[in-house]
Amino acid sequence: MSSLRVGFIGTGPKPEKAGPMGYGMANHHAIAYRALPEGEVQLAACCDLYRDRATTFAKLYGIPGEAVYTDYREMLAKESLDIVSVATWPDVHAQIVIDTARARPKGIFCEKPMAYTWGDCKRMVAACEESDVKLGFDHQRRYGKPFRMGRQLIEQGAIGKLVRVEFGAGDLYEYGSHNFNLLGYLAGCTRAKWVLGQIDYAKWNVVFDTHNENTALAYWEYENGVQGFGATGRCADFVGCHYRAIGTDGVIEICPRDPAAKGQHLRYRVFGKSEWQYVDTDCEHGHGPGYIERAVADFVACTKAGTDSEVNGFSALDGTEIIFAIWHSARIRGVVELPLRADDNALASMVNTGDVRPR
Repeated sequence: MSSLRVGFIGTGPKPEKAGPMGYGMANHHAIAYRALPEGEVQLAACCDLYRDRATTFAKLYGIPGEAVYTDYREMLAKESLDIVSVATWPDVHAQIVIDTARARPKGIFCEKPMAYTWGDCKRMVAACEESDVKLGFDHQRRYGKPFRMGRQLIEQGAIGKLVRVEFGAGDLYEYGSHNFNLLGYLAGCTRAKWVLGQIDYAKWNVVFDTHNENTALAYWEYENGVQGFGATGRCADFVGCHYRAIGTDGVIEICPRDPAAKGQHLRYRVFGKSEWQYVDTDCEHGHGPGYIERAVADFVACTKAGTDSEVNGFSALDGTEIIFAIWHSARIRGVVELPLRADDNALASMVNTGDVRPR
């Protein structure tokens, strides 16, 4: 089979220091594609609103100069692309993915979070389904050993029957996109039934052109009966570790904050025993290394085979629905039964109407 031709939308600049103004994710995608076996893919075209950024990206990754664009629609029309990587900010993900789906590549690999509104998230997945295009999102952490081995411990019954999964970190949306995807993975890849949440948004917090709360507490239940709990901002320390799985017989912690863990990233303890059992994750931690490479490799392999990867659009919807439902719960001050029917972004709506007034 000939090489799959890959195009990039949103090269951005490669930041000297990654942060809220950019992580240069197109570069991470490109490195991951280049790590695949020789001949599997060809980095064929790229696009950015700023030509100099796209040109620099093209030179860095061996993309022909004539395949550099500032209009992604022109790139899609002129280049015969098999896979398109979308690495723009999330407020424009939906339109780009929908337009790209109409061009009918084999697959679209998009950065997270999915989109700015819940309605747009659903439209992205529907557009790809309609055009028979495989859609994936860069929820790469689930490929890491702490999470793989944590789920394996759950499946082996190391802590009895799973009762609850928790996270304490970051925010609900930008960083939180990973957290909800990971908790869903640990809980058995199932959808939520209902959500209850409250937020504080006293201080302006816009990341990648989207609002993020300062602090949140949320509780929900999955269809298989496992319950979820999330805490962000000043409440994040309440959980005491990054991720936790609680069973009838014990508890698993992933990325514990306990100094006694001494840099270990996965441990479990059976109730009634005081000692933690540490699991060797070969120095892999909550963020890597090599997780994006694994996500891209899985997506490319599944796209070639015509199957859905682990980070497919429906998997992303399951976790993202909880995020938007928590914000909607804070808006209506009550439990939200799922599926979520409010298609907007409740946090942005509350800011626009003055119901919350961040400084």
